Amino acid sequence: MSSDLFGAASAGYEPLAARLRPTSLSHYAGQSHILAPGKPLYEAIARHQLHSMIFWGPPGVGKTTLARIAAEAADAHFLQLSAVLSGVKEIRDAVAQARQHKASGRDTVLFVDEVHRFNKSQQDAFLPYVEDGTVIFIGATTENPSFELNNALLSRSRVYKLRALEGPELQGVLERGLAELGAGVSASDACLSLIASQADGDARRALNLLELAADLARDGNITEQTLDEVLQASLRRFDKGGDLFYDHISALHKAVRGSSPDAALYWFCRMLDGGCDPLYVVRRVVRMASEDIGNADPRALTLCLDAWQVQERLGSPEGELAIAQAIVYLACAPKSNAVYMAYKAASAEVAAGESLEVPLHLRNAPTRLMKEMEYGAEYRYAHDEEGGYAAGENYFPEELKDQRYYEPVDRGLEKKISEKLQYLRERDKSSTIRRYD
Repeated sequence: MSSDLFGAASAGYEPLAARLRPTSLSHYAGQSHILAPGKPLYEAIARHQLHSMIFWGPPGVGKTTLARIAAEAADAHFLQLSAVLSGVKEIRDAVAQARQHKASGRDTVLFVDEVHRFNKSQQDAFLPYVEDGTVIFIGATTENPSFELNNALLSRSRVYKLRALEGPELQGVLERGLAELGAGVSASDACLSLIASQADGDARRALNLLELAADLARDGNITEQTLDEVLQASLRRFDKGGDLFYDHISALHKAVRGSSPDAALYWFCRMLDGGCDPLYVVRRVVRMASEDIGNADPRALTLCLDAWQVQERLGSPEGELAIAQAIVYLACAPKSNAVYMAYKAASAEVAAGESLEVPLHLRNAPTRLMKEMEYGAEYRYAHDEEGGYAAGENYFPEELKDQRYYEPVDRGLEKKISEKLQYLRERDKSSTIRRYD
């Protein structure tokens, strides 16, 4: 038997998704990568040997259902909390109930939906009761647990990654939904397939769309015209502040870096389709221009800044087209992360090293005292030297005189930069003037 700390739902109408909630693994759709026989989670449920765990996955893949199935299989009392609505008081009430059941020899599964919304102190409140066995803790989250959950709670739980349902899996769910709606409702396989594609891996959403379509269908027959009405305002999964959001921007960045303009455009359009602010995208695109193209094609950075300005001045759709142009240019441009790597190396050197003195010949000498202290003495003005280059001169602190961070790649403009630097280094070697030698 299970209970909800916020009371039972009122009798009467029950959504199709709730009526079709599976009560056993045999009716559970998807997640074969963790629920196939022999997999750790499957075996834990089948053998009634539950442990504390975190279910991480997108909405509508069955995190709550799986927790209920696990508790039912182990004949454990099921308590559910919502991190959105609950606080310390609700946690204490849940623990009190769990202790009562423990005293009678029955385990309690404490399920916390959206556990990432609990703050650190609230998450810590569970730890003593997880450790002493008062509760078997199961948390559900759409966010990456590595970033959102305390290490202490993570170390006491096993994380299971749930995946968005695939087309055939959603098709099966919809067929069961159609049967549940009764003989008076019908839909072709093509219509069910269209609903599945629009549900975007979310079984609950798929069933909600099916139920809505059934309500609108004439004579109970769901047609493509019916679905046009239902789906016209439908948006695909895209959490503008969550883990999925960063997955999309990561995919866009990697497509640009991998010189795939088509894939880069696809991810850009996916982000726009999900409601992402184009200005956020173009800020990241500017970063890509420096990180992944750099001096192999310095024009890339200018083009991205121009796209940013177009978006700010003109808005949509002109600005989005300019951003698309910049993205395609970056994807097709020669790639170099040499400046990025050089910057990271120099930053690491500075962070780890001492505060080395500026050599006297590099110091400014605006006063008489400074000149008497030999500030700026023996400094060689490059413009007075052959080719505008003071061969053999050192511009580092003495301790780092031979250090190098920037290594241009053999692509784009950096190929010429590399050739020039090699020429200058050869001049340094042949120079009779070598400071610090």
